[in-house]
Amino acid sequence: MFAVSRPGQALRAAVSGMGVLDRIRVGLLVLGLFFVATGLLPRDEAGDSIERIAPLLLFLFSVIVLAELTKEAGVFDAIAQRLASWGRGDYFALFLLCVAFASVTTVFLNLDTTAVLLTPVMLALAVRARIAALPLAVTTVWLANTASLLLPVSNLTNLLAADRVALETPAFAARMWAPQLAALAVTMVLLWVFYWRRSMRGADAGRYEPPPPEPVRDRVLFGATGMACLLFIAAILAGVHTGIQLGIAATVAAVVAVAAFAVRDRRALRPSLIPWQLMVFVTGLFLVVPTLERYGLDEVMRAVVGTDDGVAGAMRAAFAGGGLSNVLNNLPAYVAGESAVPKGNHDQLLSLLIGTNVGPVITPWGSLATLLWFEWCRRWDVRVPMRKFVLTGTALAVLGTAASVGALLITG
Repeated sequence: MFAVSRPGQALRAAVSGMGVLDRIRVGLLVLGLFFVATGLLPRDEAGDSIERIAPLLLFLFSVIVLAELTKEAGVFDAIAQRLASWGRGDYFALFLLCVAFASVTTVFLNLDTTAVLLTPVMLALAVRARIAALPLAVTTVWLANTASLLLPVSNLTNLLAADRVALETPAFAARMWAPQLAALAVTMVLLWVFYWRRSMRGADAGRYEPPPPEPVRDRVLFGATGMACLLFIAAILAGVHTGIQLGIAATVAAVVAVAAFAVRDRRALRPSLIPWQLMVFVTGLFLVVPTLERYGLDEVMRAVVGTDDGVAGAMRAAFAGGGLSNVLNNLPAYVAGESAVPKGNHDQLLSLLIGTNVGPVITPWGSLATLLWFEWCRRWDVRVPMRKFVLTGTALAVLGTAASVGALLITG
């Protein structure tokens, strides 16, 4: 009797030990597998979907391992110490530095790189400067999404949109600079009001104490992991923008970091490095979404988005894209919306793009960058109050999307 009950007890203990987000991730995968098992999603289509996301899964696995080992080597602590020193104890100066850092990283290195490489820098900065972590963390995730409008490389959805409207990088930037500035302006105002004000940031003093520099624990590990990150960034800057290439670049960089730790500190190579939560969620997502597309999602998007290329149609497309992004994810939301927009409606398409870039800041699964950010917060034990995250994210999604679409239409 006891032997029979033990597996059930172990399963219940494992489930009870999961957080809400972990249960959602596992539940999504179970739902996707149910669709495949019942034939609602044919096995060949499921196989094609998994094959398409294999490079993305490789990227997720490799880049999380790379970032975790880079953090272990103290690289993020060193960057954080430098930022805190430049702020000279002034919170507003630190705010501007963090906004600039996150924005530039997102624009030139894409939003997922910001989530992976900048989030641990910001969290390390909070520890080093002994200030609240949440304002720094939210600055990263909001700007990873809202600063991703300017260049095609800033977001995978941008690459799809630029190809659809036949805009090369200079022309795309010329069309999107005003929406990008509008999104940044709204983001900065709301960040300060909701998270950075003295009453919101949890700081008793009006200033923080810049931390003194600390010696590097292991210079070999510091140099090897830092070089691995630079290798990954160089691959992105060199034009490596497809999923397979990014996956390979991240894998090569991760191998460099793993090799260094295998020689210098094998204890750091532990199973907890594996981001199983993200891999489970992404796999489930790409089983559930194709099923929904088979049973009416495309038709629903055509009905919601409409065919008007004027102001009303642009706003409609933007908020439809942003809303669906927070339900499913911004990439399938953009793809579904793009198929509903007539080919000649460039303003409507770019408005849809704005909605799927600026809007996914309400739910944890709105974008891959937001998912990566939540993974880092979990690993650093940073508590994210979900009610505040959702409410403030809704304000940003609505105001940022409206301002950006308005700027697009005014400058069109």
